[in-house]
This record gives sequence, C-alpha cells and structure tokens, in this order.
Amino acid sequence: MKRIFVVMMFLGVFIVSTYGVAMAAEEAKGLEASVKQMVALAAGFGVAIAAFGGALGQSRSITSALDGIARNPGASGKIVTPMIIGLAMIESLVIYSLVVSLLLIFKL
Repeated sequence: MKRIFVVMMFLGVFIVSTYGVAMAAEEAKGLEASVKQMVALAAGFGVAIAAFGGALGQSRSITSALDGIARNPGASGKIVTPMIIGLAMIESLVIYSLVVSLLLIFKL
C-alpha cells in the first residue's frame, strides 16, 4: 500500500509540473513541439489516473453494497439508491478530469 501511495504521489508531481509548462505559454501558435507533447502526455496521464481511481472507488462501493444486500436482502431498496447516487458522483469526477484534459489538448 505504501508503494502505491509513493507511485501515485510521483505521478501527481509529474502531472503538476507538466501542467505549469502548458499554462505558461501565452499564445497557442508559438508553442514548441516538445511543449505540445508534454501537454498531451499530461492529459493522458490525468485521464488514466482518474479512470483508475474511479474504477477502484466504484468497485469498493459496489462490493460493500452487495455484501450488505447479501446479509440483509430486505434492505436492498435502502441500499441500492444511495449506491447509484454514489456511483454517479464518482463517475462525475472522472468526467471532470476528461473535460480538463480535453481543454488542455484543444487549447493548443
């Protein structure tokens, strides 16, 4: 678990450092090819990390909901509705990451 945290922190620092390069440019026409490549790489990593985190969050919430339903089938109505709302919230964070990445790419 500690190793995963270190890797995620390293990727976060990498993305934050490449984001500054993309935002420092004044005009989109005068950007060098290396800056465009780094923006595309940062956008790809951003979406990948968001999708990975969203998938982990959704799998844990579904697992917990199914365990609760298996233990008490009568409470399935009270469990499913909050689970669906929670899944929508998790997915919205992934969609926000996709929108930010697309904005970065299409700004160039």
